[in-house]
Amino acid sequence: MKHLKILAFSLSALLATYIGLGSAYAKVGDPAVDLLANKIDRILKSDSPRKFNGVISIEKDGKNIYAKAQGYADFDKQERLKLHDNFRIQSNSKQITGVLILKEVEKGSIDLARPVSEYLPTLQVDWAKLVTVHQLVNMSAGIVALDKPLLFQPGTGFHYSNPAYALLGRIIEQVSGKKYSEVANAFFKEIGMHNTFCYDYDENEQALVNGYQWAQDKYQLVNFNKLGFTPATWEDFIPTGGIISNVQDLHIWDTKLHNGELLSRHSYEIMTTSNVPDTFTPLSEDEIAYGYGINIINAPISFLGHGGSGFGFASIKFYIPEKKINVIVLENLFHDEIPIRYFYQTEIRKLVLGSDLVR
Repeated sequence: MKHLKILAFSLSALLATYIGLGSAYAKVGDPAVDLLANKIDRILKSDSPRKFNGVISIEKDGKNIYAKAQGYADFDKQERLKLHDNFRIQSNSKQITGVLILKEVEKGSIDLARPVSEYLPTLQVDWAKLVTVHQLVNMSAGIVALDKPLLFQPGTGFHYSNPAYALLGRIIEQVSGKKYSEVANAFFKEIGMHNTFCYDYDENEQALVNGYQWAQDKYQLVNFNKLGFTPATWEDFIPTGGIISNVQDLHIWDTKLHNGELLSRHSYEIMTTSNVPDTFTPLSEDEIAYGYGINIINAPISFLGHGGSGFGFASIKFYIPEKKINVIVLENLFHDEIPIRYFYQTEIRKLVLGSDLVR
């Protein structure tokens, strides 16, 4: 009878994970985990300011303590989301680009202190000789667009710049002799991220849930193929926001990144050390710092994370090194107003940081 009870519990947990009806790991006998799970469940039942439509996965010490899928991958077909569905991670792609740059640094093919012009000699802009690779990665270059003047003297301020990361993609291509997508996809395969890939704009059949815009109290499908990309502009976009992944692979990424399996200790310190000021309220209400595709938050507890949004998607992931807690929230739903777009991500972040798991 005891074995039957165990089997029944295991099947119930698996079913809950698959169809998204509950927290697969909510009842594990740890009061702190159970309390956190119950609080997250209560928030997800709310439909104000909008409904949650996505997946959540939280790990501690490499073990999953909360997992849930809620809502739809396809609203027209009423196809429910599954926990391991693929999402556009948008600007969380930048963290991957930051690591790929540092991998080239470790090989000796890139010097972070060198100007952009040294790696992209055909880039015809005056500031190419002023901006260093380091300043591209930590958003201190002041680049608004490739055809416009810098906002400030490089290294003296912060400006979140997609064009800066497009240039990083070009630099990776220049020093490797391969397309950015080839370099990134090979790296994903090497580290065991088998569901992660650079989106191919010309390929119609790719494993990916639909993205939706929440507007006028209803969901509207975002038609990605009508967004105006060309093959050239898409190649530039991949390093800044063009990667597809799921919670399973992102846990692999964060665990290996923050436990010394992707970079040398020196490279990791470069990535996660910064005095470049940033503000991103979904991760912190206070000023934070921007590293190499990663936000650095030091209070009330130190953690590292990033967000991403656009094209019908919004995501946040963060890692608490001291507690080895990794939180990933992916939604296939976008709202123009940041507080509404990141409402559930923000609330979940507050619950995790305020839980007994962290204190």
